[in-house]
Amino acid sequence: MKKARSMFLLLLLLLLAAQPAAAASKTSQTSKIRITFASADLVANNHVGNEWWTGGYVNGKEIAEGSSVTLTVKPTDVIKLKAEAQEQDKYPDNGQANASVKASSITKTTDKTLTVNVVENRGRYSGNTAKWSFTFKIQKVS
Repeated sequence: MKKARSMFLLLLLLLLAAQPAAAASKTSQTSKIRITFASADLVANNHVGNEWWTGGYVNGKEIAEGSSVTLTVKPTDVIKLKAEAQEQDKYPDNGQANASVKASSITKTTDKTLTVNVVENRGRYSGNTAKWSFTFKIQKVS
């Protein structure tokens, strides 16, 4: 009986000692996430301008509209999205929006929309705004 109890305690000790290693390996697992800069749409323009530049960024890297970037991430990582619009004239007007997405929250394909407002800074239409809608498609690929 003593021998069986000793074997049980030894087995239990081994199992408990192995758990932190198993937990650590789960948090260090990586997955691949594809982010596509799907679109930048001018939703409203109250006399701000007619010539525009737009940009989409993933973790600080600019990507073109319609392009994708694939990231290898850990569950604890955060993906940073940025959208920027600029009215092109002698005195450019700028607007931007930022968002953060936790890698662990991405379980299915989702769209993340950022709204960018650009305010006219000079002239008779000073204070008027233009509104942009930027859409990023986020999907887990492995």
